[in-house]
Amino acid sequence: MGPVSARLPTFPWDTLAEAKERAASHRDGIVDLSVGTPVDDSPQVAQDALARAANAPGYPTVFGPLSLRQSVVDWLARRFGITGVTPDQVLPTVGSKEFIGNLPVQLGLGPGDVVGFPTLAYPTYEVGARFAGCEPVAADSTIAFGPAAPRLLYLNSPANPHGRVLGADHMRKTVEWCRERDTLLVSDECYLEFVWEGEATSVLHPDVNGGSLEGILAVHSLSKRSNLAGYRDAFVVGDQSVIAELLTLRKHLGFMLPAPVAAAMEAALGDDAHVDAQRERYARRRALLRTALEKAGFEITHSQGSLYLWATRDEPCRETVEWLADRGILVAPGEFYGPAGARHVRVGFTATDERIVAAASRLA
Repeated sequence: MGPVSARLPTFPWDTLAEAKERAASHRDGIVDLSVGTPVDDSPQVAQDALARAANAPGYPTVFGPLSLRQSVVDWLARRFGITGVTPDQVLPTVGSKEFIGNLPVQLGLGPGDVVGFPTLAYPTYEVGARFAGCEPVAADSTIAFGPAAPRLLYLNSPANPHGRVLGADHMRKTVEWCRERDTLLVSDECYLEFVWEGEATSVLHPDVNGGSLEGILAVHSLSKRSNLAGYRDAFVVGDQSVIAELLTLRKHLGFMLPAPVAAAMEAALGDDAHVDAQRERYARRRALLRTALEKAGFEITHSQGSLYLWATRDEPCRETVEWLADRGILVAPGEFYGPAGARHVRVGFTATDERIVAAASRLA
């Protein structure tokens, strides 16, 4: 029996060690825009709730408190006009990466099953497929699958890495295509609160799904919207039969959100003020960094949403990484997200105001 890790690609960020060392040698220190990790404080409302729930001697449940799942239902209605969702259609997860990485296995998929995802995509879609022994297929058009429909298809909007925002028509047609072929559609919507151009559209909205969540899951996270990446709190919403099956399996496996984290998550979902304030911070950082990149000769592609700028100098992406590293700026090469990204880099704007200003100054 060989190691399971042999099915997986090299962990992408391990290949950035040399560029990171070069950027760190800058006299004013590194500006790390490669990962997109939140740096601003977690909201006080979540910290307070976590502290109040810290005395938690008993085991939590995999389904989580009803009040937590109701807070998700209320948040969807309040922020996005999504109606018709019930708490039984909500399942807390230990971060969204855990869920995506394990989903094909937990759905019982394996050799011979196709898992589809965009040609530019979060690497964990492919990793989860390979972990289960499935065939990963990167495609931006359903036509690319031919007569053999995938068992599982991922959408991602606003997208990582390039920030593309899909419209309601595109989503609606994809829902219909998947239902005709009994394909489970999983929409990764972790950046839904961060749409800068256009409108935020969820696959959960009745205008997209016709008022039914059959064959649909949507993944959401508080890592970005609430600066809670260290808490590992996320959730999935959708088809009640799929949620029920995942719940049963995850009870056996022990995928449970710690009770204090669940309390913090509920408090954060009930508070919009901290998200609105964070949006303003990111909007300022995005505008400053975008202007600096464009003045330095970069072209920005897509980037209507998410927390990244998809930038190119029309050269191999590793050359761009080196050019920026010489100026003390570390970014992610576009090839991390698929061959289609070979001439782009992903530039995060989640660094502090001071670091974003430093990056803009160096680009000038």
